[in-house]
Amino acid sequence: MDKVTFSVFSKPWGELSIRALGQLIREFGFDGVELPVRPGFQVEPERIRIDLPNASKTLRNEGVEITSIAGPVTEDAFEACAEAGIPTIRVMYRVNEDGYIASEAAARRELDALTPFCERYGIKVGVQNHCDFFVPPNSLGLRSLLEDYDPRYIGAIWDAAHTALDGEEPEMGLDIVWSHLCMVNLKNAYWRRTNGPEAEEVEWSVYWTSGRQGLASWPRIAEYLKNRSYSGVICLTAEYSDTQEVNRLTKEDIAWAKELFGVG
Repeated sequence: MDKVTFSVFSKPWGELSIRALGQLIREFGFDGVELPVRPGFQVEPERIRIDLPNASKTLRNEGVEITSIAGPVTEDAFEACAEAGIPTIRVMYRVNEDGYIASEAAARRELDALTPFCERYGIKVGVQNHCDFFVPPNSLGLRSLLEDYDPRYIGAIWDAAHTALDGEEPEMGLDIVWSHLCMVNLKNAYWRRTNGPEAEEVEWSVYWTSGRQGLASWPRIAEYLKNRSYSGVICLTAEYSDTQEVNRLTKEDIAWAKELFGVG
């Protein structure tokens, strides 16, 4: 297979300086980072034109690339990404009170409006699937939303945990979105019952766990991607219900992911 780039969503380390973040990410063994551009993080939306290019330079000096941002889709964001050499802005769409079909139509209207920015600045908008009340919740929904868009500008970010929570087989899901696939999110989770068998109505919650322990089969995902010569970003999202063990679990997961992909 061609080269893959391992990135990590840096949401758990929002209190670190950009330089300290780069050092930590590199120590873990990642090539890149997905940076949240949100209030209270290293780069905030209102300062994106100045701070994002500066953050990119600082991280590059530490041997870490910004592979994507999770943040606003304003023209300032596109300009800043272009200046900083960041190829992708990740977005998600919630189902609003009007229901799924209306929310899907609203998402298409936004993607229509963003496409000229993608063309002008050479930046891709990546749409991530998310279980529960999101557009889309699964791979079929992701294909339905994106199939009429040029994959050079509007791409699919396929999330292993969310598809598994929705009961999908990974090989099928990846094949469904392959034409637009621009990033793979590797994380893992399972449904855990939160009340006892004597309850009148069963209740479940999602437990975010390490790569080896959840519903998503990382070995099957890696094998499929290798067989189809995937070259692109593999982003570990560092999302764990045991928030006290984020650093340990992240280090263990990136080591295992590299082993699965045959990366030294």
